[in-house]
Amino acid sequence: MNVIIVGYGRVGSNLAAIMAPNNEVSVIDSDPAVIMTVDQEHIARAVLGLGYDENALMTAGIEECDVLAVVTSSDNVNLMTTEVARQLYRVPHVITRLVSLSRLEVYKQLGLDYVCDTEIVAEEIAAKILSHHSHHLDTFGSYEVMEFTVKAERTMSVEELESIGDIRINLIEHDGEVTRAGRRTPVFDGDTVMATVHESALEGLSLYMKE
Repeated sequence: MNVIIVGYGRVGSNLAAIMAPNNEVSVIDSDPAVIMTVDQEHIARAVLGLGYDENALMTAGIEECDVLAVVTSSDNVNLMTTEVARQLYRVPHVITRLVSLSRLEVYKQLGLDYVCDTEIVAEEIAAKILSHHSHHLDTFGSYEVMEFTVKAERTMSVEELESIGDIRINLIEHDGEVTRAGRRTPVFDGDTVMATVHESALEGLSLYMKE
């Protein structure tokens, strides 16, 4: 893919490092000192300028761009750049960084594909709090994918654990061997379990998690 990243700060530089090995990546930034830090060996073009400036976009290869990621720390710049890319150059996929939640409704009304720093951090922290003693793996809406060590005074079945609430036990590791969980699969104290758990069942399930 031909990818243009507008903003080469912490977010942009990390994104470029991830995308550059398998894609043609160009970057745009308005700070000359930042442009000087761009890895010229792996980045196709490093352009000094504003993301919504047509000359900067043309130099970066906007006409051949498959994906434009606008990740500066300014919502105003991000919004202006996104609209220029979408309306003037018809870039197939524009992804925009949302810094301040006060602009959330504007982004939604314009139908932008956005990523919000604040939402991501808040969701990750909340997930870790809600998952209690488990190792949080991922979040899908109101469901948590987690891994935890079972605390049980007796041998239980997968069916018993799942009866606590909206829970699906996926995998169980017992004595170093991993098996897919069936309803009658036994679960022993000290087993490691990977499960998908609705947030409503986290409190009840936490009673069976080792600290």
